[in-house]
Order: sequence, then structure tokens, then C-alpha cells
Amino acid sequence: MTEWRREIDRLKKDRNAVILAHNYQLEEVQAVADYVGDSFYLSKIAAKVAAEVIVFCGVRFMAETAKILSPDKTVLLPEVAAGCPLADTITAQDIERLKQQHADAAVVCYINSSAQVKAASDVCCTSANAVKIAGSLPNKKLIFVPDKNLGDYIAKRLPEKEFVLGEGCCPTHAQVTPDHVEKMRARYPGAQLLVHPECCPEVTGQADFAGSTSAIIHSAESSAAQVFLIGTEIGVLFALKASQPHKQFILLHEGLVCPDMKKTNIQSVYNALANNCHEIMNDKALFDKARQSISRMLELA
Repeated sequence: MTEWRREIDRLKKDRNAVILAHNYQLEEVQAVADYVGDSFYLSKIAAKVAAEVIVFCGVRFMAETAKILSPDKTVLLPEVAAGCPLADTITAQDIERLKQQHADAAVVCYINSSAQVKAASDVCCTSANAVKIAGSLPNKKLIFVPDKNLGDYIAKRLPEKEFVLGEGCCPTHAQVTPDHVEKMRARYPGAQLLVHPECCPEVTGQADFAGSTSAIIHSAESSAAQVFLIGTEIGVLFALKASQPHKQFILLHEGLVCPDMKKTNIQSVYNALANNCHEIMNDKALFDKARQSISRMLELA
């Protein structure tokens, strides 16, 4: 580990590179990153960072978003096969069909989507800013894609709006059921339940707090509670335990492990820097159009 880190630090300096890592990445990857956070935080970093090279430790749509925001930078995805099943549930063609059916609606796409979907949408959002973005739009009717659970979470907080929701969901978060909540609450009475809004409504409805990974971390930091049930991907436990070692954090369900997020390891990061693996190429026409929905998100948020 020490040798890998030494070589990565050398390559970062030689290439004027920066490493961004999502909260769901392996602990060894988070340890070598310059910035760790949720999609919203990393999007803002990607848009303003001065480095010439961005190594994005996450999944493809995240690295793609970084390239959209920084087209003149070299953006590397350490593991080319790191995708997102949720993002794969919606296409630009699906968006066009929904627009035809709901001509008066604005299209809000979750950042967990392809560049093609972002290009076909009016505005992008993350789980951290979704309610704020949707609430700021003048349209009464909104098409929200692709995550139906996050869409339901937003709709419940904006009853004045009418929502048309996509049918996608995160297969990792969707594994959690109310039964899991009931069993874990019985095992840890008095524990606070903090969940991601990609969980189903029956789970988020029972939570003490629902929000993005960064918001979950902040909620735990500000709470006087000592025991927490965490309803999001296991990677967030690294930051929670590091910042609050005196508190106890228990994963709500053992299935909260994203296979794609776990594909990247410290050797992947080294290979990306040493061998330029795997560069996200700029599709100028597509990315210019996709940038409009992301830039609008950054303006509104």
C-alpha cells in the first residue's frame, strides 16, 4: 500500500493530476484521493479544479460528467467496466417519447444517467440538490428520470408539482426492505436510521433522516445519538468511522455493496495515471448539449 501510494503521488505531481473518489469507493482508493464526496460535490470540483488530468474513481457516468464539465482536461476512468445499472434504465429515446406525451413538462434527469440523457433533459440534479432543483422550476409538471424511488422522495416534498416518474431503480439500494428495518431496529433499539432516497418509499418513510451520502455523514456528525443504522452503500462507513470513531455505525443490510463501485482498486488508480487508462473522449456536439443541463443545475443549486 505504501509503495502504491508513493508511486501515485509521484505520477500525480508529474502529470499535474487530481484524484476524485466517490464515497462508495474502496477505503484504499478513498485514502489516495484528493477529494472524496457525493456526486454533487465531485461535480463542482470537476468544474473548477485546475489540474490537467482528472482521475475519476467512480462509475462511467461520473467520469463522463467530469469530461462534460472540463472538456479540455484529460479525464481517466480507472476501471472501464465500472458502469451503473440505474443509468442504463433510461435512454434519450425514452426521454423524447415522454416529452411527446407530456409537452408541458420540464425534464429533470438524475446525474446517474448517460450524456445522451443529460443532453435530452432540461436540467440535471443529484440526490443532494434534487428537491431544490425541482422546486425551482416554473413548470407545474415535471418528468423525473430514471430513479422512481428518488422521484417519489422529491414528489412527496413538492406536493404542488405533478410528477411523471421513470421506472428505474438502484439494484443495490432496492434490496433494502421494511423487514430489514424492523429487524435491525429491534436489534439496535434507539439507533438512528439514516438512508439514501434511492431506497424504496417504505424504507425512507421509516428513516430518521434521508439524504445524499454527504448529507448522511453531516447528519451523523450533528446528531447526539451514538448508534446509527446506515441505509446506503457500505463505502460511506469509511468516512463515518474516520470522522466519528466514538460512534457506532451499522450497515442496515449486508447487500448494500455496489459491485461496480468496488471494481476500482489502488492498482487501477496507478494504472490510470501510468498508462492513461481509460480516457473519456470528448464527443463535442453531444457533450456541449449535455453541459447545458449540468450547468443549469450548478446555477440553480
